[in-house]
Amino acid sequence: MRTGSCLCGAVKYEVHGPLRDVVACHCEQCRKQTGNYMSATAAQDQDFRISEGRGLKWYHSSDTAKRGFCGECGSVLFWKGEGRDYTAVTAGSLDGASGLKLEGHIFCESAGDYYEIAGGGYQKRRWRKDD
Repeated sequence: MRTGSCLCGAVKYEVHGPLRDVVACHCEQCRKQTGNYMSATAAQDQDFRISEGRGLKWYHSSDTAKRGFCGECGSVLFWKGEGRDYTAVTAGSLDGASGLKLEGHIFCESAGDYYEIAGGGYQKRRWRKDD
């Protein structure tokens, strides 16, 4: 079992299954929410459980996705797409060493002009596998 939390502990979660390797998203929404790009892993919903949710808030950032964060300390924690069977979890919110590696980058065409994308496998212009 893996665990994670926000900075203040008002949101805690457990993952009882495998985690996908980390994907860095450079889309404008992720950059605005995090101040840079978002690095996230993902867990199947059947393996994911919120164990403490008193601070959990959800923001519908589009018609197709919502973002979970702590309303007390502001930590960015989750991304959930409508109709998806997984929840993306920010890699930095995991407790302890993750043992994961950077799989690749998505929405590279939207990357900020103040950094260069380096390392970590594939670089997709958008999100789809054929981009």
